[in-house]
Amino acid sequence: QVQLVESGGGLVQAGGSLRLSCAASGRTFSSYHMAWLRQAPGKEREFVATISGSGGVTLYADSVKGRFTISRDNAKNTAYLQMNSLKPEDTAVYYCAANQVWLARRTNEYRYWGQGTQVTVSS
Repeated sequence: QVQLVESGGGLVQAGGSLRLSCAASGRTFSSYHMAWLRQAPGKEREFVATISGSGGVTLYADSVKGRFTISRDNAKNTAYLQMNSLKPEDTAVYYCAANQVWLARRTNEYRYWGQGTQVTVSS
């Protein structure tokens, strides 16, 4: 079992940057594939990015490709989402999720979830 705590959200102007962090409990962090997903008001939760347990494989939603970077530090039990060139449409609650089976973009099948962190991008 793993517990996830996100941080780093906030208010930023369009074109700005934020880095989200996801701190995980437990001693087997590298056995979990990590993902970031988001949910905007009135919309369904959507996939943003995922990274394999070793960090060697990443996958991005088309809407964030080239602007966001997912990474992880297994020594620190932490995953990150660097968000650059932010747009108002990136405004959402961002969730960190984990699973021991590679799920790619299958948003609703991740087993472990954080509480979410709000990201607001003003125009």
